[in-house]
Amino acid sequence: MEIKKKIEEFINKNEVCLFMKGTPESPQCGFSMAVSNVLKHLNVNFKGINVLEDENLRQGIKEFSDWPTIPQLYVKKEFVGGCDIVKEMFEKGELKKLFEDKKII
Repeated sequence: MEIKKKIEEFINKNEVCLFMKGTPESPQCGFSMAVSNVLKHLNVNFKGINVLEDENLRQGIKEFSDWPTIPQLYVKKEFVGGCDIVKEMFEKGELKKLFEDKKII
């Protein structure tokens, strides 16, 4: 239960929250790097949460979202998706529109 509260806190305190392996400055996997780079390309200010620092967090976020992989992107408390979804949305222009609609960019 404690980890769920911690996850909710991250999501509630940050408009754009990326649960990732590593940090935005030093991603530890290609998928995390890809999503981080997309957000940087769109000039989105986001909070990167390194799941490698806490095994409970790493497992907890998968259960929280009912999504099996990391990275996971949340925008204004809403789960957007993982790497493939984010990249596809970016390529179609949908991600930029989402950030514009939510008044983030």
